[in-house]
Amino acid sequence: MSSAPAPDLTSRLLRRERLVVAAGLALLTLLCWWYLLAGRANGDGMAAMRAPPFSALLLMWWLMMVAMMLPSAAPAILLYARVRQIRSRDPGIAETWVFLAGYIGVWLFFSVAAALAQRLAATSSMMLENRFAQGTVLLAVGLYQFSPLKNACLGECRSPAAFISRHWRSGRDGAVLLGVRHGLYCLGCCWTLMVLLFVGGIMNFLWIVGLTLVVAVEKLTPRGPLIGKVVGVALAVWGIAKLAGY
Repeated sequence: MSSAPAPDLTSRLLRRERLVVAAGLALLTLLCWWYLLAGRANGDGMAAMRAPPFSALLLMWWLMMVAMMLPSAAPAILLYARVRQIRSRDPGIAETWVFLAGYIGVWLFFSVAAALAQRLAATSSMMLENRFAQGTVLLAVGLYQFSPLKNACLGECRSPAAFISRHWRSGRDGAVLLGVRHGLYCLGCCWTLMVLLFVGGIMNFLWIVGLTLVVAVEKLTPRGPLIGKVVGVALAVWGIAKLAGY
């Protein structure tokens, strides 16, 4: 009796799809956080440069967005990997990295806009220094926490299973579009929170950690939407206080 052939490398990897993806996400996130910490340890990196190249600004913003957003996006990415694992014999399911590429591509476009805004602001401290501008941003972000668009996007981000089943498309093009769509929902949910970096300091590590936690709590915890509204009230009150001169 002949023995069954040993499974090839592709089959073994597909059986461990979620583990491989989880390890890759963890490594990518850690590398991005290491970059942020290294920039902080080197005197805030580009904050010490009078006119950093646009490419350097773009890289800084993109890696910062990946570091901040991947932890809360992990459930959707791992769920996609699970679907691919279950339906491993279906040629219409693209690799998980294709879905991930679509997702982080959205944050690349946001990073282009943020780097352009930083270049136009041309502030040496990498933050808004005008009290009126700070107050306006804080108030606007606080109010956005209550907007219908915010709530709709947050609902999609909080329900990855419903999102994937509702928007599923086959093939690599479908996986890219699915990742882009999920990225757009995350962008609609969180872009104003990212703008707060212009108030607290673009490479202010405490602000980066704090905003990452707010995003994760909003998306991943049972009372996330309520906590997000509490944050919105606090930001709006802070903004009004700044506008009033306090």
